[in-house]
Amino acid sequence: MTPTPPEPADRVLSRASLAEGSPTAWFEQLYTAASRGEAKVPWTRGKPNAALADWLRPGEGRRALVVGSALGDDAELLASAGWAVTAFDVAPTAVEAARTRFPESSVAYVVADLLDPPGEWHQAFDLVVEIINIQAMPRDFRAAAITSLAGFLAPGGTALVSEVAEENVAPEPGPPWPFSRAEIESVAQGGVRLVSLETIHDGLRYWATFTR
Repeated sequence: MTPTPPEPADRVLSRASLAEGSPTAWFEQLYTAASRGEAKVPWTRGKPNAALADWLRPGEGRRALVVGSALGDDAELLASAGWAVTAFDVAPTAVEAARTRFPESSVAYVVADLLDPPGEWHQAFDLVVEIINIQAMPRDFRAAAITSLAGFLAPGGTALVSEVAEENVAPEPGPPWPFSRAEIESVAQGGVRLVSLETIHDGLRYWATFTR
């Protein structure tokens, strides 16, 4: 009889974290376990997101915010194109790992929570990048996270949002908890409007662009 493979650490830790009433505490637990070689962080690839790399535009000193910056690959890509990048993660271990990986970086790596972001970030960024982070939050917390996300975008700016597309994946225990089309469209709030919405990766992921 073939043994059942162990459940991924992100699912075990997220379930325990949610049972304790926190949608985000497990991120730090996962990064800490990974730093000890006891777990894998499934969304780290050691290179920038391919769709973001395809989209890349010159920053010319404009301000960019990377949500859930992990080990810094997307933030460094934007910085290399001339964006003045702030990159945040709720996990202090991830932030410290990014700083260690890129000791000469111009990116401001900071610890922050999407559900309770700094007030000075309101409408402060010309580019906001959210790629496969909010999908790691159950739907009970998602509306608040999306409202924070929309609030970061400055007038005339661009927000890029990519999440797993619910319509084309089989149901399974999260994380991730895939997005519906209506959920990703809901970033268009508070003066933010949808510019384009498509699916990529053979329909498995949404790629949406917004502006204010």
